Amino acid sequence: MSEPAIRSFTVGEDDDGIRLDRWFKRHLADTSFNTVSRWARTGQLRVDGKRATPGDRIEAGQTIRVPPPERAPAKPARPQRRVEPLTPDEQAFVREMVIAETPDAFVLNKPPGLATQGGTKTNQHLDRLLDGLASEDAGRPKLVHRLDKDTSGVLLVARSARAAAFFSKSFSGRTARKVYWALVVGVPSAEEGLIDAPLAKQPGTGGEKMHIDEEGQPARTRWRLVDRAGNRAAWMELQPLTGRTHQLRAHMAALGHPIVGDAKYGGAEAFLTGGISRKLHLHARRLKLDAPGGVIDVTADLPAHFAESLATLGFEPLAGDNLPLDTPDPARNPEVKARRAAAAAKTARKARKGERRARGAAPPKANRR
Repeated sequence: MSEPAIRSFTVGEDDDGIRLDRWFKRHLADTSFNTVSRWARTGQLRVDGKRATPGDRIEAGQTIRVPPPERAPAKPARPQRRVEPLTPDEQAFVREMVIAETPDAFVLNKPPGLATQGGTKTNQHLDRLLDGLASEDAGRPKLVHRLDKDTSGVLLVARSARAAAFFSKSFSGRTARKVYWALVVGVPSAEEGLIDAPLAKQPGTGGEKMHIDEEGQPARTRWRLVDRAGNRAAWMELQPLTGRTHQLRAHMAALGHPIVGDAKYGGAEAFLTGGISRKLHLHARRLKLDAPGGVIDVTADLPAHFAESLATLGFEPLAGDNLPLDTPDPARNPEVKARRAAAAAKTARKARKGERRARGAAPPKANRR
């Protein structure tokens, strides 16, 4: 196959006096300004045999020498998601997690030890198992939020991309209400409180651990005491008002009461003796949020190790559900405040820009009679 030939064009009367780059926009619109500039720098772009630049003025009758059109680089093929067929046991496993269904979502009770998404050396995860809930109409369910690998409880997945967009706004706007149960070491001195402590990735941990940092992202957690076992342990209700990585675990450790089984943030002090499991005792108990067809309000049963620990410590299993679920004021959420402040600042900048334009405009001419 022969190489494309150099092209020659004669400047017409309609183009007399315009800039060369303007001529390209009129007649070779597919050629970008960067390409024209490169041709000029390398001497490939010429007018009447002389080197030309994009800003040169051209005259009718001149000859423009243009290099051959460049071939657009082939776009790499979009990698296809590798689908490994689920075994019958895996399909049954993910279906057993479903505790509620709506036309737009599945609500699951994720067991502890199952990662929400895959990663390095993580081949078995919930995202892979969602193929077991796929349908011909809506396709494969979509993750909307996540839980840590060792955290159990309520997790919502959307049936369609449209539903996923709807639910994502609820989570990002913090209108979704999430209630967690935690068993912590020791007992707080008050019945309830609010932890307002910014979080950032702790240096040297590869982003695997968070720490309190005044320069970090805003993080707020509301907590309430459900019951206590002397001074040994407390059963806590936690409501995250923001959604930072490991927020509840980092906040409770900062409060001086690490979650039982959380060695990452509590170290050796995060474990209790007397037959209490060494697994993490953090459970997403309840999720309440608006849905296209109404309100979703679902609770998830405790995993076996958490329920056994409550029984061992003498707690009444249903006591945690007696606390009311208050409706938060979105205006008090720091993330909402930040977004509203940014929007207000943008509006103010536009207004000031409009004022400057108005001041710089020429005064209107008087009507002549």
